[in-house]
Amino acid sequence: MKKYCILALFLGLSAIAAAHSAEDEAFLDTSYHTLQDAVLPKARWKRSDIASLPKFGGYINGYYKYNGQPTAHGGEGFGLRLVRVYVDGTVFRDFKYRLQMELNGTPHIKDAFISWSHWTELEVKVGQFKRCFTFENPYNPWDVGTGDYSQLAKKFSGFGDRVGEASMGGRDLGLQLQGDLFPSRHDKHRLLHYAVAVYNGQGINQSDVSRRKDFIGTLQYSPIRDLQIGVFGWIGDWKSATGVTVDRNRLAAGVKYEGRDNHWSARAEYARSWGHKASDYVAATDTTMAFWKGGNKADAWYVTVGAPVWRWIKVYAKYDAYRDYANRHTLHTIYSLSANLQPHKNLMLQLQYNVHDDKASAPHVYHQFWAQTYVRF
Repeated sequence: MKKYCILALFLGLSAIAAAHSAEDEAFLDTSYHTLQDAVLPKARWKRSDIASLPKFGGYINGYYKYNGQPTAHGGEGFGLRLVRVYVDGTVFRDFKYRLQMELNGTPHIKDAFISWSHWTELEVKVGQFKRCFTFENPYNPWDVGTGDYSQLAKKFSGFGDRVGEASMGGRDLGLQLQGDLFPSRHDKHRLLHYAVAVYNGQGINQSDVSRRKDFIGTLQYSPIRDLQIGVFGWIGDWKSATGVTVDRNRLAAGVKYEGRDNHWSARAEYARSWGHKASDYVAATDTTMAFWKGGNKADAWYVTVGAPVWRWIKVYAKYDAYRDYANRHTLHTIYSLSANLQPHKNLMLQLQYNVHDDKASAPHVYHQFWAQTYVRF
């Protein structure tokens, strides 16, 4: 009797194995189906739904820079601006992750986050990522159009911030909710984008030494596809290594148009900041000095226009202004003309000429020439 039971068990297992191998696609085993029934009871999961194959990539940005300032002695010469690698993918269909490392200079983590995006109307992101302040900050260096971010993005989003924060690449640690609402009747593009976030306020790879949080939000209206009109707000502070805490309260507004397939593009933004710089603090008197009667205010604005010249050549012009103390004595204006040559989707050559008019330096006017290469893999 025992041997017949064993034989029956063997034949049953063989039949199951044969049926499994005959299926067109490999499905999850019983334990995975149990998880499936708990999370998505009406759908059958494939193995790829548990976790996608990780995508690895990166890019290298090298340059030659000439600077006509007498104190610059010709500029930086040849150098590496960026060497980055990344990995991203999905888990359980709706969870996306990304890890990006900066390798040149002192290697460090740039991005490290996971997001849940089951609905277009609501995405939840947690970790280390770009602050949702200004249109330009979220741009990849490849897509900015000119050889560097505007002074507005750098001073007010965290690329060497005005308050004294070192360059954090526009990033911070926090939690963000975002989504796209109200599909258009005409072409189904979403009319409204929102994002609200809470951050530590100290930048990437930093603990929250002030124990207070920064709050940033944006609301963007898209009347037609590829055009966005947005406002941005930031309430927070920043604490220096010497223990000086300064306010960081900001407002910005802007418009951008990014035509697809390398067509015309344009961006324009204005931002204003309230809050002293940490370097303005005077320990002897326990006060923050006012400079030109406006020490706690700063503002900036820029206009960038990109025009396609040929199928792999695009020219950008930028007018870029920043006032460190919101007055004419500290106005720094940059006029830029940039030619981007992209003979391959993963290769770009960029030539740029800049004219600076900096009221706070001597001489006020000086010139720069940049040549940069971008390679993706």
